[in-house]
Amino acid sequence: MKMLKKLAAVSAAAMLMLLLAVPALAAGKLELSTKYTGIYAKPGDTLNFDLDFSNLSDSGQNVKLSAAGLPEHWIGYFEGSGKTISSVYIRPASSGDTGSRLVSYNLTIPDDAQKGDYSFTLKAAAQDGSRSDLQVTVSVTDEAAGSNVLETTYPEQQGDSSKTFTFNSTIRNNSSSDQSYSLSAEVPAGWSVSFRAASTEVSSVEVNGHGTQAVTITVTPPASVEAGTYTIPVRATSSSQDLEQDLKITITGKYALDIQTTDSRLSFDANVGKSQTVALNVINSGNIDLQNVNLNSQAPSGWTVEFSESTIDLLPAGQTKEVTVNVTPGKDAMSGDYAMKISAKNSQTSIDQNFRVTVKTSTLWGVVGICMIGLILLGVSEVFRRFGRH
Repeated sequence: MKMLKKLAAVSAAAMLMLLLAVPALAAGKLELSTKYTGIYAKPGDTLNFDLDFSNLSDSGQNVKLSAAGLPEHWIGYFEGSGKTISSVYIRPASSGDTGSRLVSYNLTIPDDAQKGDYSFTLKAAAQDGSRSDLQVTVSVTDEAAGSNVLETTYPEQQGDSSKTFTFNSTIRNNSSSDQSYSLSAEVPAGWSVSFRAASTEVSSVEVNGHGTQAVTITVTPPASVEAGTYTIPVRATSSSQDLEQDLKITITGKYALDIQTTDSRLSFDANVGKSQTVALNVINSGNIDLQNVNLNSQAPSGWTVEFSESTIDLLPAGQTKEVTVNVTPGKDAMSGDYAMKISAKNSQTSIDQNFRVTVKTSTLWGVVGICMIGLILLGVSEVFRRFGRH
């Protein structure tokens, strides 16, 4: 009798151990995992968790998916092949199928989420009783660590009004999903801006998840811009984020030259073979002193052009330097109008000014010609007087 009781007790204990062992074994046949179970985010962010499955049973399993403990007003759903799903079929590991990235869990944080740590559980339950729970923690901060950014290597530059400013910027997409960003900038009236990616002018760019995209930003001020500092807000906007970078440009001044005659005319007269002296005003019409301003000319072949000084060592901003130029038309020049160009330039700026030169031949040959014609007529008249009777 005692022996029977002992056998019954042993059998009951064995049955209990077997019953306890079944769920433990079943729980170990299915594993749900993701690479990152703790992540920082900002209010309004949308996160994407790629899920991996491991099925250690001998057969494929239908696995039901669910989430528990999701904070109020947070929105999450499972996605597969672009569709919202509630279950997935997992093949056995022996088949060689790793079950990697079959499913993703998309999570949207509300815009009014408070700072803090939020935990929830993703659950997978197979038809044979196998199960796996995965706890995920999202830390909400004002500025998420590793958040998407628009950054520029040298966001502050300076130069004169004739310069074109080039900024090398990078868009960093630290999220797990691809993003499309439209590019824009706010510039003062008369300014222009362009964006280039891979040597192509663009208005938007695609940035892969956890990837970067280089963007070259070119800003051109108008020639009439005043000296000062200008802020150019640049934005890269996606469906979920608005990235902004302020570029600062300091215009140091304006380089400009002008050439005029002292009477403001752009024409003068000259005689063949004679030097004509013309007074010129070389004007620094900018607001920066100019050094080593060189004067040159382009005149018809055979002409001579000489400056009283061919180089102005210093021309202060807003001031005028009077220079005389001696122009001698070539001996073969005919009467008429000719074009001549006078240039002033240094390493920062230049000006080309065109002049009309009206060339006149000397009246002496005209007088000589008239006298000769008169003498010829007198000679002919004398011949007729003497021999006319015959």
